[in-house]
Amino acid sequence: MKHQFKKQQRTIGAIVKIPLENGYHTYARILKSRLAFYDSRTSENLMPKEIIKKTILFVAVVYDYAITKGYWLKAGKKIPLEDHLKQNKPMYTEDVLTGKYLIYENGKHREAAKEEIKGLESYVVWTHEGIEKRINDHYANRKNVFVEDMKAGKQISGMIERALGRKKELQKEKQI
Repeated sequence: MKHQFKKQQRTIGAIVKIPLENGYHTYARILKSRLAFYDSRTSENLMPKEIIKKTILFVAVVYDYAITKGYWLKAGKKIPLEDHLKQNKPMYTEDVLTGKYLIYENGKHREAAKEEIKGLESYVVWTHEGIEKRINDHYANRKNVFVEDMKAGKQISGMIERALGRKKELQKEKQI
């Protein structure tokens, strides 16, 4: 997926086009601090008014550079946000030191039981590549390891476990 290097601003309400595998793309809407990703995989260019009628797959936090450096280009003019997109839904995080779960809501954190985080998006910042892989995996009916970790409540510990496992594999290869 070729980078187009078109600098642009992060504009609340604007729609960005996200390149996917096999000549497809999808769209996301820029929210105050997050992006809403639409279930709109297509090879056609859709009009913004068509896009915002689609179901939202998920809402996530993404590094601003995905937009500002032009990895995801704006598609049409901004459209004022609907009321349900103006309010941030709760997200969870995992304290890697204590193993406790925290729910982030309305600018505050509170401790939570594992049962409370089920169905919540993890409060992590995604790269544009990570989001593209997540969406490609969704449409290909493949499990996405990061999404699976979130479902299991292993947001950060899952990443650490994978990194340590990979480190052990590399150490074994050096011993051979």
